[in-house]
Amino acid sequence: MKPDDPLLRILACPLDKGPLHLVVPDAAEDEEEPPESLYNPRLHRRYPIVDGIPQLLPASGEQVSDDEHEELLKRMTP
Repeated sequence: MKPDDPLLRILACPLDKGPLHLVVPDAAEDEEEPPESLYNPRLHRRYPIVDGIPQLLPASGEQVSDDEHEELLKRMTP
């Protein structure tokens, strides 16, 4: 998914119905983190993108720690 994809404007978190932000991986990091994801900074929840398809079921979301939240905020695309 590209940062300018029009789909990003209409995708919403399944829990609070608010906007999601695209997070791209940091090239310097290892492969432990998913390649790209959608992030809800209000609820600290990350949703994976698998084969270009956002996985937006509530059960697909992953709660992130406060430290990881700060790191994800730095990598969110505008």
